[in-house]
Amino acid sequence: MNDNVEKYNDIINLPHHISKKHPQMSIDARSAQFASFAALKGYDDEVEETSRLTSEKIEITEGLKMLLDEKINLIKHKISLKPKISVTYFIKDEKKSGGKYITVVGKVRKLDEYKDLIILENGKEIPIIDISDIKGDIFKINDLE
Repeated sequence: MNDNVEKYNDIINLPHHISKKHPQMSIDARSAQFASFAALKGYDDEVEETSRLTSEKIEITEGLKMLLDEKINLIKHKISLKPKISVTYFIKDEKKSGGKYITVVGKVRKLDEYKDLIILENGKEIPIIDISDIKGDIFKINDLE
């Protein structure tokens, strides 16, 4: 080990060279040189995807199904009023089992009975089979909430 130190005795205490042509690189820029090297490319994305939580779709009871059918029927009869509703429904996850429930609020533009969709004025299409709850002033009048 001493042999190696002795080899560099003539330069070990010289001042650090600073170029007159090129500006000194920042520490961030210097560290970025090594950022593109990843031993396991995509590993962080996989860990993040695995840790992302999903929910299972709840099984709708017969009682809730009947209530939702009544609410959808009322929407159908009041469609000309473009009732404003809040709909909670399940969206299946594209990458893993399960999904999530989201709630959207909007005015109903159309009920597509052929495709079993509620279509809101903003173009959002909600599959009736995935709905777990529908709320709105239109239902309070008829005691459905």
